[in-house]
This record gives sequence, C-alpha cells and structure tokens, in this order.
Amino acid sequence: MKKSLLFFVILITFQIGKAQGIKVLFDAKKAQMAANADWVVDADLFNIGTGTGGIMQTGMGSEANPQRYPTPAQTGITSTTAETFWKGGLSAWGVACAKLGYTVETLPYNGTITYGNTTNAQDLSKYKIYVVCEPNIQYTAAEKTAIIQFVQNGGGLFMIADHTVSDRNNDGWDSPAIWNDLLNTNTIAVNPFGITFDLANFSQTTTNFASLASNTVLHGSAGNPTKMQFANGTSMTLNKTKNPNALGLVFKTGSTTTGSTGVMFATSKYGTGKVVGLGDSSPADDGTGDTGDVLYNGWTVDASGDHSRIIMNATIWLTNTTLRMGDEENNNSFVNVWPNPFNQELNASFINDKAEDVKMVLFDISGRMISTQTFAANEGVNKATISASEIANGSYILEIIKSNNVISKKVMKF
Repeated sequence: MKKSLLFFVILITFQIGKAQGIKVLFDAKKAQMAANADWVVDADLFNIGTGTGGIMQTGMGSEANPQRYPTPAQTGITSTTAETFWKGGLSAWGVACAKLGYTVETLPYNGTITYGNTTNAQDLSKYKIYVVCEPNIQYTAAEKTAIIQFVQNGGGLFMIADHTVSDRNNDGWDSPAIWNDLLNTNTIAVNPFGITFDLANFSQTTTNFASLASNTVLHGSAGNPTKMQFANGTSMTLNKTKNPNALGLVFKTGSTTTGSTGVMFATSKYGTGKVVGLGDSSPADDGTGDTGDVLYNGWTVDASGDHSRIIMNATIWLTNTTLRMGDEENNNSFVNVWPNPFNQELNASFINDKAEDVKMVLFDISGRMISTQTFAANEGVNKATISASEIANGSYILEIIKSNNVISKKVMKF
C-alpha cells in the first residue's frame, strides 16, 4: 500500500510539473476583435477599432484590446473558478487551460509573430500551443514561415476559421482565404498539413463522428463528444497526398467518416508538431466578453456541451510532441524495425488485425516525404522491406499507416 501510494504521488507530481511547463498563446494580432467578434481570452481595455487597411488601432473604437497577461492573475484560478474570472469570448477556454496548469498568454494586436527570434519576448518558440481563432488579416511571408517552423519543430497549432465572406475588418480577406494563403503560399511547403478550408457557409448539427476508439481527441480526459453544431461555418478538404496523416474526426451529415471532404474538425501532424483545424468559431465562443458584441454560448450550451469536450481534448493532444505523425496512443502497437541504424535496406515486422493495404512512408526530420511503399498485409504477423540504397545518410521517421492507426519509429541511415 505504501509503495502504491508513493508511486501515485510521484505520478501526480510529474503530471503537474509537466503541465506547469506548458504555455498557450492566444493570438489577438489578426483583428480577432473586429466587428462582432471577440476571440480573446481577456481584455481590461476597450479602446481599439479598425483603422486603415483593416489594422486594429487604439482610439478608433471601443473593441476589446487584450493585454499579454490575463487579469486577475491565473494563480488565483482553482478547479471551481468560473469562466467569467476573465472577460473575453474565449475566456472559458483560457480558464480551462489554466485549470490544467498551463500558462495562458495573449499576443496583443501590436505583437510580433516570429520563430527563433531571441529578441522577441513572445517568440513562438517559447510556447507549446498557438491558438488562432478566425484571423482577419493576411499573414506576411515572414509570419507564414514562423508559424510553419513552429509546428515543424514540435509546436501545436489550433487553426479556427469561419464561413466564407466573413471579412470582419473589411480588408478584402476572411479567415478561410487567410488560412489557405498561409498553407499554399509559403517558402517551406505547399499545403504541409494536408488541410484546405472550403469557401463555404453552412449551419447544421451533426453526430457524424469518425469511429476511432483509441483517438484521444474523440475519447479523452475531457470527455467523449458525440455532437457538433455549426452556426455559419465552413468545412475542410483533406489532401492525404500532401500529408498522409491529415485526419477528419467530425464530418457534415451525409459525408463519409473515412473520407476527405465535408470535414468539420480535423487533426494533422507535420515535422514533430501537431495541428488542429476547426471550421467555425462558434464552438469556441463562451457567450461572454465584450458587451458591445452579440455573443453566444457555443462552449457549454450548443451541442450539449460537447464543444468544450472536443476542444479541450484537442488542446491536451497538442501538448504531446510526437516523433512525426503517429498518435502516441497507437505507438504502443507491436512493431519491430531492424537493422537500426540501417544501410542498404530497412525491415519492419508488425501485427495486423485484418488483411488490408498498409502504407510504409519514410520522412526526413523536416517532415519531407522521402519514399513511400504500399504493402499487402495479411491478418497476423507481417514483414516488409524498404530499399534504402539511394537514401542519404541521416535521421528519419518511418510510418506504418494502417486503416485505424499510424505507428511511428525513429530510424537512422548510415
């Protein structure tokens, strides 16, 4: 009994210590406060508005002007603290993060988006999760590079869009177009996450969830969501050629839950980081914040509270760094890779629960696909071999992609 109690205390201490090292940055640089939006965690001042070119400027209105650190200080948050402890349309999300021991900050309207800039106090390298809810200003080339590098090097990006023609600051850009521009017009890779936001506008409540029993976004510590409600949102289309681990979790009614279209909630991975995509800002709205805006409680009222469950499960999922793409909960599946390091060829043996085509993909550490091979697996133990004679020396990630999971292994060529 004493040994069990000691182990339990050590485990809890480890988990709290791990959580205390996680910092979440909520973006407010891209006019998330414009018009009837209030996608911020907390604001003490309401003295900002839309200026020339859609840029937010003080003295131009009475919109929320969120500061870097929410107030009161999050050290005062306990397990029973209400989301009104902070004032913002995303305050419930922020408070929920603080309850997990995460440190919550805001990137203000005049902040700078960089990665690896030691002179920037809010450089993305200092954070584990970067939440961007409905950006309304186009990203610069340097900002696009910073965000993709953030994910590539182990960061977690939560991308939220809204419906097409939702340009709140009248600069000619709305969030689906802004996200697609970032993903497809950058200096690193075309559509690196395998996600495209559709130029659509629809409202519906769906129960069309993917059947993935081991997926911790759908079945995690925050609960088991089964419903999602969009109020004028958009969908996503996945491109598994660009990124084979782009995964749809929630779909429009009538869409195939193993398909790539009609996706309302998606995840992906790139490099050693992770990405979540959501096609509507309504589920994150907690109904409080700027009293000059008309807000609705999508967090706990719509979809019987399932929005808070899936968003927090996804937030927790983003905190865990992966080798490249395989879900941590699936990496325990039996697989043996040899020799490792390898030279001329790489062998892998694994157990499959049914006969199916299994894809074996090799990525370099930057996330670039080096080779891919489809293997006809049988039920039971399987062995596959990848020819490596033309592959350069270095470190790689081997992914064995099945219909129901992805197994990742770090390997080295010498």
